[in-house]
Amino acid sequence: MVERFFSTRQMEDRSHSHSHPIMLLSGPPSSGKTSLLFQYAYNSATQTSFSHQNVLFICNRRNLESNPPFLSQDVDPSSDTFQHIQMKYVEDDEGIKRYFAAFHLHNTLPSTIIIDDFGDFFDERSCQERYGNSRGRELAMVRTLALCHNAIIHANETRPCKLLLSDTHRGDSLRLLFIYKRWVSTIFTIKGDGSGSFILKSNSSSESKRTAKYTIALHYLCLEGITEDCEQ
Repeated sequence: MVERFFSTRQMEDRSHSHSHPIMLLSGPPSSGKTSLLFQYAYNSATQTSFSHQNVLFICNRRNLESNPPFLSQDVDPSSDTFQHIQMKYVEDDEGIKRYFAAFHLHNTLPSTIIIDDFGDFFDERSCQERYGNSRGRELAMVRTLALCHNAIIHANETRPCKLLLSDTHRGDSLRLLFIYKRWVSTIFTIKGDGSGSFILKSNSSSESKRTAKYTIALHYLCLEGITEDCEQ
């Protein structure tokens, strides 16, 4: 499944992504997470444009403008595929909840929904004040993830719809990983290799393990290679 984060010309997608409707991309700061998400959005839009379904990319506008994503070098910036990627800018978790609360009212649902820096939408102090609880941020994340989960499961009753989240971890693991595991079927993790490149891998047990090595160089997302380990 790691192929989906890179140019489809570089690697054929052999995954069965419909069996993983909710996914998480977790990585350290400045590891190219937004670039990976946008390449994933581009690939998804390429595959679903014939069905008149769009890909929805949810993010904070200021963050995106200050750190724009980089795509693979063979992606044409003038491609019509970008017309099938809809941008939605929100400021906090309330914006995410409002969208998914009305999800069933949309005439046409997107094939893929991507939320960049999901955890950053939950301000610690605001969540504590809202719930009157020192663990308010965790409560807010749980409620929002539950809402997202119900919406995606409902959408998949009629046609495939995927949700891909990203979050930043510092250290060896994501601090709130136990919350995500309740709602997320597949988690992709990023680690630096110590030489300027990054390693992307999935925790999926439904297929052979694949690991992608990539770098961000000269304003491009560069896939260095994918290795496969059939041992489980």
